[in-house]
Amino acid sequence: MTDIPANDAVKPSRNRNEALIRKRYRAERRFRMYGLAAIIAALAMLAVLLVSIVSAGYPAFTTTEIALDLQFKAEDIDPNGSRDPAVLADGNYRGALLASLRAEFPGAQSRKVRRDAQNMISKDVTFVMRDMVLADPSVIGTTQRVWVKSSADIDQLAKGSIDHTLPESDRRVNDRQLGWFEKLEAEDRVRTTFNTTFFSTADSREPEQAGILGAVIGSALTLVITLLLSFPVGVMAALYLEEFAPKNRWTDLIEVNINNLAAVPSIVFGLLGLAVFLGFFGLPRSAPLVGGMVLALMTLPTIIIASRAALKAVPPSIREAALGMGASPLQTVVHNVLPLAMPGILTGTIIGMAQALGETAPLLMIGMVAFIADIPGGFTDSATVLPVQIFLWADAPERAFVERTSAAIMVLLTFLIIMNLLAVLLRKKFERRW
Repeated sequence: MTDIPANDAVKPSRNRNEALIRKRYRAERRFRMYGLAAIIAALAMLAVLLVSIVSAGYPAFTTTEIALDLQFKAEDIDPNGSRDPAVLADGNYRGALLASLRAEFPGAQSRKVRRDAQNMISKDVTFVMRDMVLADPSVIGTTQRVWVKSSADIDQLAKGSIDHTLPESDRRVNDRQLGWFEKLEAEDRVRTTFNTTFFSTADSREPEQAGILGAVIGSALTLVITLLLSFPVGVMAALYLEEFAPKNRWTDLIEVNINNLAAVPSIVFGLLGLAVFLGFFGLPRSAPLVGGMVLALMTLPTIIIASRAALKAVPPSIREAALGMGASPLQTVVHNVLPLAMPGILTGTIIGMAQALGETAPLLMIGMVAFIADIPGGFTDSATVLPVQIFLWADAPERAFVERTSAAIMVLLTFLIIMNLLAVLLRKKFERRW
């Protein structure tokens, strides 16, 4: 008979096994803790980034206004008394403004003091006066108290970004302007309002007049061209490669090149656009048409790869059932496979478009870095896009542009979050279970 091992002989082996099991469990717990720590660290860094952007950018959504008694002198605005709109539009509003400043600020009769007074308010006050006269000519010859936008330096002073206690040589607001501002504050003639200019105008050399509307419209026009070119071409290429193309060395070569193109630096596509679209075809520089074509080339690999993955996810039984009912291969793909793959295709397309929205390098190569003070009205007009606008403002020396840079980043991040959320919602809405 075989001897049965005694309990004392089995016990050491059992203890070793239990020790190994406890060791594996401890290693698993440590791995979980490392993963949790990595997630917490990533969230903390993301929170620091968002807090720094929001804290620096939210002041740009407000602006400081000053109440001034503006004199609409008839001899400057309408010397002939004709009330002709053409004459009123060409009136000497600068002279009327200087007369108002001389009456408003003590000592503004001298040129130096008057220049300090002019630097208290935005340079578009003359246009405000002109618009008031054109809207209501009866204000000519009267004095009206008008809330006007302050200059960027006074706006920074009101927001606390300029230290009053610093020596005059170390701050952009001199003692005279500081005294005038404190006097206006004491008279309750300074207020903070929502900065509609930031959302309703294009770029400007003056921070208080700069806005993002031109860049937003330029981005929208560029993305329209990108979508019109990349979506149909990308989906058709994916359908051919996945459903119809023979499996040989040529299709393998095409697939490898598509995957490689997805990893090519975006500035290479900008160089391609510069050489081909601008150099060879002579298309207009800094136009949404060219920007959209360049971004379409960059987005195509992403859309093709995502579309092929969505087509592969459709069960073969769908194709077999359609073919068994007598449908042709094209009918099977168009009426059965493509509708089921469309949620994944739309998700990949929106993610590719979100990537294109945040691109800067390829657009710099085709001239979209130019200063554009007008809102584009078409696909061939000169324009800029939101990431390039952020790049331009980040390079500006004025402190007020720092606020606008961070605020524009907040707007860009909002658009990106919305686009990614839209991708998730579309996938959830149209996704089918089988």
